Amino acid sequence: MSTLDIFAWIVLLVLVVSTVLVVVLMAMLPGMIARSRNHPWAEAVSVGGWVTLFLGFVLWPVVLIWAYVDVPLPAGRAADKVEAAR
Repeated sequence: MSTLDIFAWIVLLVLVVSTVLVVVLMAMLPGMIARSRNHPWAEAVSVGGWVTLFLGFVLWPVVLIWAYVDVPLPAGRAADKVEAAR
């Protein structure tokens, strides 16, 4: 094996490892966002992110949007809303 062959194998290995890392980070991203925003369905969003990994990331934008929506109101505002409903 020449030096060029060894260099080519190293480049191929770096590309494969970086691709796997990017795919795993993309699968983890919706769950991490949902947990940081105290989403009531954070675990479901996390599972949805991993399920889209096996579906080829077709529904990944939907899960990412879901991570940003349906955030509960802060405790003070939630109590005001309950009082206003009475």
